[in-house]
Amino acid sequence: MAANGPAGNTCNMLQFMKLIGQLKRVPRTGWVYRNVKQPESVSDHMYRMSMMAFTITDRNINRDRCMKLALVHDMAECIVGDIAPADNISKAEKHRREKEAMKHLTGLLQEGMRKEIYDLWSEYEEQSSPEAKLVKELDQLEMILQAHEYEQLEQTPGRLQEFFDSTQGRFHHPEVLQLLKSLNEERAGHIATGSKDSQTTDSQCDRPAGTS
Repeated sequence: MAANGPAGNTCNMLQFMKLIGQLKRVPRTGWVYRNVKQPESVSDHMYRMSMMAFTITDRNINRDRCMKLALVHDMAECIVGDIAPADNISKAEKHRREKEAMKHLTGLLQEGMRKEIYDLWSEYEEQSSPEAKLVKELDQLEMILQAHEYEQLEQTPGRLQEFFDSTQGRFHHPEVLQLLKSLNEERAGHIATGSKDSQTTDSQCDRPAGTS
């Protein structure tokens, strides 16, 4: 529970920001287990997800809510770490740990903000809204985009195929499907040519705008 008074609120907010800052130093476990050099952090992942949400044009979707969901969905990992399937921790136990972490984190905030952030996290966990479902798709899309980029950086086309396999059938939103199509086409070209340099491939999306 947040302490009363301006001084208590400020101290709690400082502690909250320090905990959130840990996300910059928590590497994404999946990449660590695949021996990716200099793997991205959880906050790296959430930032690009938030930008993906920012660019959604679907008027039936609350874009601002999607951005907020993207910013909070992995927040608990600043305390519990990035728990991956390979860790052999059940979904129920993972949820329990993250729920405790979110209660601690949001307990440092004033009541209105505390409720908003915790409710957003719960909404994503429960997949209880169209926005939460879309952000889950963005989570998966960001992951495989990052996998593709690591394959390019390492000059190992196709090495991280298991990440793509894990997302089969999980994309449904038209805008996500369009991005997925472009990503798959670009990656297929790199794999087919065994490209050592993403800049030398003949992918439409690799070319500067306005060129053909």
